[in-house]
Amino acid sequence: QVQIVESGGGFVQPGGSLRLSCVVTGLQFSSSSMSWYRQAPGKERELVAVIGNIGGIIEYLDSVKGRFTISRDNAKNTVYLQMNSLKPEDTAVYYCKARRGYEYWGRGTQVTVSS
Repeated sequence: QVQIVESGGGFVQPGGSLRLSCVVTGLQFSSSSMSWYRQAPGKERELVAVIGNIGGIIEYLDSVKGRFTISRDNAKNTVYLQMNSLKPEDTAVYYCKARRGYEYWGRGTQVTVSS
């Protein structure tokens, strides 16, 4: 059974930083493409960042370029999202997705950016 568990969310002031983690079990992680999505209240879920199975392909949502960094540790079955210079508009539930043929989603972690 595939399990995807996000952590690292929380409350932070504008300009602050958070690092999200996503641990995957039950799936061949090193062969999986990994992504972070987010969904703000009243808005559609949007792709924030994606990293290929060996880290060779990395893409970002335009509004987070230069502030967010996605990375992966295949030895730990974990993907990270380092978020710096956070803005109130980054407030959302952040979801991790694994794709290897099928898509598998975590339950999300809340990120709130507010003064």
